Amino acid sequence: MELPADTLTTAAFGLALGFPALELMLSEAIQYLRQQGRPLAGTLQIVRNLLIPALAALIFLTYILHLDPESRAVRFVETVLWICTLVSTLSLFDILLFSESDEARQTRARRASAADGEGDLDRWQARIPKLFRDLARVFLILVGAAIILSATWNIDLGGLVAALGVGSVVIGLALQDTLGSIAAGIALLFEQPFKKGDWLKVGESEGKVTDINWRAVRIETIDNVQINIPHLIIGKETITNYSQPIKAHEEEIFLRYAYRHPPNLVKQVLKATALATPGILTEPEVEVETVKYEDSGISYRVSFYIDGYQDRLKIRDEYQTRIWYANQRYNLRIPHPIREIHQIETTSHEVVQGEKLTLGLQSMPVLVDIEAESFADLTKEAILNTFAAGEEVFAEGDQVQALYLILAGRAQAYVRDASGEQRTAYSLSRGDFFGEISLFTGQPSGVTIRATEDLEVMLIAAAMAQALVDRKPSLARELGLTIETRSKLIEASKMAATPRS
Repeated sequence: MELPADTLTTAAFGLALGFPALELMLSEAIQYLRQQGRPLAGTLQIVRNLLIPALAALIFLTYILHLDPESRAVRFVETVLWICTLVSTLSLFDILLFSESDEARQTRARRASAADGEGDLDRWQARIPKLFRDLARVFLILVGAAIILSATWNIDLGGLVAALGVGSVVIGLALQDTLGSIAAGIALLFEQPFKKGDWLKVGESEGKVTDINWRAVRIETIDNVQINIPHLIIGKETITNYSQPIKAHEEEIFLRYAYRHPPNLVKQVLKATALATPGILTEPEVEVETVKYEDSGISYRVSFYIDGYQDRLKIRDEYQTRIWYANQRYNLRIPHPIREIHQIETTSHEVVQGEKLTLGLQSMPVLVDIEAESFADLTKEAILNTFAAGEEVFAEGDQVQALYLILAGRAQAYVRDASGEQRTAYSLSRGDFFGEISLFTGQPSGVTIRATEDLEVMLIAAAMAQALVDRKPSLARELGLTIETRSKLIEASKMAATPRS
């Protein structure tokens, strides 16, 4: 059927002007949406580059060239048009259900920050697993393919459906494990016992969820090993989710101490060491409990929370390392599960400690030419303490009750400047002493002393330190010069970042 000349002219005129005008309007709309950060710009770009040209080609073939609608060329162009429509629909579907604008993303980020990280729970798109999105896209593609085959190529879908029904039985028997995994994945989709980023234990496998796909869940272990666990197996296993209902993870450590140590002292030392260990949270509170009286000692349970399950091994190692140093400082003994003669071991320990103190004192420059009587008193009354690298000996603002002499290791003195940042005031090494400013002035410590490597110090009580100063005037002068020098260093460090008025 041929169209009248005026209709043909109108179609050609409309196509010649309408197509460029529509392309121009779409280009302007795309540019505007991109400036606004709107994801709809991507869909409009598909419409401009694919859908509109396909529609123009179909109009050209049908109304300008008068090709038969049943011809292969027209059907081919119709098929391309339907495919472009399907692609545009999928893009729009993805934007409407799973995407958000830059403005909405920024608003959600502000709300999440104000709500202490709970804002992501309000975004429903984030709770839709990738498996559901894939299934929805496949469904739309199948529907689009059916429309194309039926409307464009006049294919009877009844026979195709019957053939697919028979074929699906054969395919189902051949792929029953795979289809079973997909069915189990759909069940997990609605139950949602975990999500991407959670730490799980499934059977003997343990790791972080990195992907949830059609067939399996992919997890990455702490050793950076990737494991694919089929949904069918996950559906039969007990799943332990370490990231829910809260992200904080509880850790337990059991320790045993000798009966001669008061339980309250042991609990205090274990709790204080936990609170001083980086990575251990103060809330929920650290708990230390007496678990059992055993043959070889008293068993204690320390429970604390860490922010992320993936850091548990590192934090446990740090805490148990610091426990050893705390045991040395407070002379706490972890007994062996055997019978021992404690008097012999105690005497041996005291002798070894006394020899170490004697050798250390003899090498201290500040104690050169000290009287033998004073030297013996120091060896008898001094206390030997050990600190791990990174541990604080005392903090800024603490009241110091002893003079510290470094026998081995290094430390640094820190102060907080006007901006609140911690700065190094001075360094300490073997032969140096510290704590003198607070000890002799009676004021709280103006510095924080932190070990930079394993540190052994000797504590001289305030009364003994004062007696030494009285017996040796040169020591008093050296202490005075040290106090004056370090006070200047402390003030200079505090003023280092003072804002100018």
